Amino acid sequence: MLNLTEILNAENKRDSHKNSLVEKFVSEENTFTRFLLGRNEHSMTLAKLFKIDGFVDDFTADVFWNGKPVIKSEKLPDNAIVINCSMSISPVTASQKLQQLKIKTGGCLNYSDLLALKPELIPAPAFVAEMHEDIKKNEAHWLSLSEKFADAESVKVFNDLIRYRLTADPAHMVDYSTRLSDQYFESFLSLNNEVFVDAGGFDGDTTEEFCKRYPTYKKVILFEPSEKNMLNAKKRLANRRDIEFITQGISDTSGTLSFNSDAGSASAVSSEGACNIEVTTLDETVKEKVTFIKMDLEGWEIKALEGCKQHITEDHPKLAISIYHSASDFWRVPEYILSLRQDYDVYLRHYTEGWSETVMFFLPSSL
Repeated sequence: MLNLTEILNAENKRDSHKNSLVEKFVSEENTFTRFLLGRNEHSMTLAKLFKIDGFVDDFTADVFWNGKPVIKSEKLPDNAIVINCSMSISPVTASQKLQQLKIKTGGCLNYSDLLALKPELIPAPAFVAEMHEDIKKNEAHWLSLSEKFADAESVKVFNDLIRYRLTADPAHMVDYSTRLSDQYFESFLSLNNEVFVDAGGFDGDTTEEFCKRYPTYKKVILFEPSEKNMLNAKKRLANRRDIEFITQGISDTSGTLSFNSDAGSASAVSSEGACNIEVTTLDETVKEKVTFIKMDLEGWEIKALEGCKQHITEDHPKLAISIYHSASDFWRVPEYILSLRQDYDVYLRHYTEGWSETVMFFLPSSL
């Protein structure tokens, strides 16, 4: 297991140039302009704390956001200090792009640089704060998890993700790239004639990739509670065979739940959801044997797994479960699945440069 104190001490050993830039950014010195790369909750946090001159976004036509100018990176002035606030998908690419600009009298920093040197002033991102709290409260679970992986790559992914989720420093993610089309489809799964359950099917993108890669599949069962998303999925998959569409969510019991339907692929069960959805359990709805289950349910994975206990114990399917929505899911998901059947080999893979899109795979040990 990684030593938390050791990691945080290493984060504070920054080079003198970065230390100087941090001090200038947080000071009231007006010889520098202050810009934030990215328009998200992290840049909003800094914009509330400091007087900034604008936001940087190379992928929009907007010219203002929250009352400040939005500019392209090549338009940054020479005296700009720019903070990279990208953390979810492409923080490494964003950081590298800023470094290539070679701003003359200013410079570039990551949000993590501010956090490491000014923790009393800079709020930790939610995913960082949650990771600190969960490791401190559940150290034994994390220690046990570190011994469960089936290959060296899983161990590396585990270590790198812990470092990143504790610090938000993109330096820990330089070995990763955004490769969403590969998500759920690793070679060690040996997928072929599968009965595939796509739980959280969204607009059919994962099922489309599955059908393309494994044309000899037997059947796909796609669950998606949003009627709008399901309509798009049916259009997208109109020319694909043997797909059963079920316009329900999956959970541990059947019933009705509140749902936030306006967040695109991040739509999720939520107490503040604007609409209600019908949910069922996989065990109740699917009576045939299944061989491969994928889940990306925006944090509802444990509930859904509890609702397919019978399929896991009796069918022994391959599993690809998203675990990145909550720090505790890293250990809660494997503990639950391995409590049902111990004869699984556990793999961990990651599909972005940031904190999102981590998948834990469970491969029957007999394969």
